[in-house]
Amino acid sequence: MEPRVTAAGLNVRHFTHTDLPEIRQTLIDVHADALADEMDDPFNQRFPWFVDHWGGRPGFSCVIAYDGDKAVGFAYGAPGSPGHEWWREHLDPAPEKHRTFSYSELAVIPAWRKQGVSERLTRALMAERDEDLVVLLVDTEHPRVQALYESWGFRKVGERQPFPDSPVFAVMLAELPLS
Repeated sequence: MEPRVTAAGLNVRHFTHTDLPEIRQTLIDVHADALADEMDDPFNQRFPWFVDHWGGRPGFSCVIAYDGDKAVGFAYGAPGSPGHEWWREHLDPAPEKHRTFSYSELAVIPAWRKQGVSERLTRALMAERDEDLVVLLVDTEHPRVQALYESWGFRKVGERQPFPDSPVFAVMLAELPLS
């Protein structure tokens, strides 16, 4: 058996809004592989719309981890719109800091899970952010994923169902830089 590359040995590449045409299909393919058992869900089938929505933002930032030429995971998001920090409704008092990065998506193919890829992608995506805060949503039916984010410095501040066909998500917030 061939020795396997570890998460530390993966090539993590950064992409921006202008790279979306080049990486769009890669994101869709990795997402489909990562959620293969859940792709009959209409919400998950709308993922290409989310790629276009987030990737269409000028501040879009994405990292993709590669094992050789094969993409094994990605993470992306974009700066939140000033004055539209929807997550503030979950906090009283809300933090005085306002500049927020919306961490939209993280996906790792099954063969690469539990090897530190998610953390490597998250930290690579957040490493160069100049916002004060980062917000993300985690399906409340995945408490182990929520616990993983908590171990990186996020805390649950509420719950939200952003679309009628979406799961109920835990709203998680962290200060940047991540601890």
